[in-house]
Formats: sequence, C-alpha cells, structure tokens
Amino acid sequence: MTESRASLGRGLLVLFTLVAGVATVGSLHFSLGLGLVPCELCWYQRVLMYPLVVVGGVATLERRFAVWKTTLPLSLGGAAVAAYHVFLQVTPAAAGSCSIGGGCAAVQHPMLGGLLTIPRLALVAFALLSAFGLGLAWLARSHETPANP
Repeated sequence: MTESRASLGRGLLVLFTLVAGVATVGSLHFSLGLGLVPCELCWYQRVLMYPLVVVGGVATLERRFAVWKTTLPLSLGGAAVAAYHVFLQVTPAAAGSCSIGGGCAAVQHPMLGGLLTIPRLALVAFALLSAFGLGLAWLARSHETPANP
C-alpha cells in the first residue's frame, strides 16, 4: 500500500472512531444527563453503535483497514434502524406501539426548531460510519493483489 493510501486509511480509522465515540457519548448524555428514556428503536441503535467505538478504536491502534468487514454490517444495520425510526417520526400514523419509554414516533428533545431529532442524529452518524467503512473497504480491496495473475 502506498504511503498516501496508508495515511488516508489511518485518517478514516481515526474519523470512524471519533464519530462512533461522539455518537455514543451523545446517546449517554441524552439518557443519563438529560434523563430521557430511550425507546425500543433507540436501544437497537445503541446496540449497533456502542461496539463500533471499541472495534474502531482497536482497529485504529492496530492500523487494521480490513475492519470494514466487521463495522460495515453494524453501521448499515444501524442506518436502516435509524432511517425507519425517522420515518416513524415523520409519519406518526404508521407507528405501532413501542413499549419502552413511550412511542417510537414521539420526538424527545427536538433541536434547531425540530429539524434535528435524536434518530436523525443517529442516522447521520451511521451514514458517516458506513461511508468511512466503504472507504476502508475500497482501500483494502485496492491493496489486494491477485493470487495467480
């Protein structure tokens, strides 16, 4: 791998870990700091986000660009759950019951006049993590050489 690609890979790993860390600290701030009770879909998003901090951090320290094989399924799954959560908030009539902490369509702690909600922030974080994962996949794939040319 050329030095510029290795540098790009290290940068992607650092950004990946930073975004996952900020998202994790943010979710903890909303629940522990502000006392908001996460709904069921929020819990699923947390289950998919929290491991990404540890996996990304270890991969950053070890400069393991192939970590995309582990992180991409988690980040894409989280993006899907977050997108569905945003859909439920935009169309509350489509929402079923969500027993933990109230309805999943309920908007807790709207920011910027309701433009930003917690699920939208999660969707942005998962989208960024997925993009970083795809970038790492591209770097890892472009570095591979064919076994028998």
